[in-house]
Amino acid sequence: MQAMILAAGFGKRLRPHTLLRPKPLFPVMGEPLILRLVRRLRRVGFDRILVNCHHLAGAFEPVLAEEPGVSLQYEDIELGTGGGLRRGMAWFRDEPLLVMNGDIFHDYDPGEIYRAHLGSGARLSMLLHDQPRFNNVTVDASGMIRGFRNAGEGERILAYTGIQVIDPSLLGHIPADAFCDLIDFYQELIDEVEIRAMTFAPPAYWRDMGTEADYLALHDDLFAGRSSLLAPESYLFISPSARVAGDLKVSGWAVVGDQAEIGSGCHLSRCVVWDHAKIPDGSYAENQVITG
Repeated sequence: MQAMILAAGFGKRLRPHTLLRPKPLFPVMGEPLILRLVRRLRRVGFDRILVNCHHLAGAFEPVLAEEPGVSLQYEDIELGTGGGLRRGMAWFRDEPLLVMNGDIFHDYDPGEIYRAHLGSGARLSMLLHDQPRFNNVTVDASGMIRGFRNAGEGERILAYTGIQVIDPSLLGHIPADAFCDLIDFYQELIDEVEIRAMTFAPPAYWRDMGTEADYLALHDDLFAGRSSLLAPESYLFISPSARVAGDLKVSGWAVVGDQAEIGSGCHLSRCVVWDHAKIPDGSYAENQVITG
């Protein structure tokens, strides 16, 4: 099975943090999100994984260089989600391709999604769920997607999870080496190709990391045990290589990354401390991503 992770975006809503590292490389419980996604794909049988990168592209290789079956697609210009997929066509095998956004944490089983697509006979399946904040995909009574705007009579409206399975030959309709937004492309394609809405009941845990609030809320959920994949045993996660004074006080929860240093008399409340960050003695931080 083959997959592509879309990881080339700028993450503008997460600035200034994304000026330091791309959003898919943000640590989740001390490990880059993209590494968690790649390893999940491999565990369920995906032997060929392509990751595209553009913004701070050089940061991906140190993280993924030792991961078997993973290739990086460096994009020297901004291609968008559709343009990135189009550039990957020469790399894809002649079989369905699972595509996943690189900024989502979820409990969905990619292998199950892939097999459900194969069983449907569809050329394109998009995994949807009900997320009122993001709902904008209209689905008719037969389970086909009719648009990406407002629902009509007899239609329901759901949200795209950022996970889909596509016949790579459909990507040939996208101009080569040009910017293309994938959803805009699908809106044009919808009258020619049936786009199947795939849903699972009950839906799995899912969180988009679009903003700093979302990133912190992901950790809220993980510490609360809302994900079946990652459930910390306590309210505090400290990397073994971090140097933390013994009198650290924590309210709520805290995550401390590799080789971070936290001085004496510090108090953290609902904070993610990145690798190599240094917090001086007597500091208090609340609801923060601490990067340096």
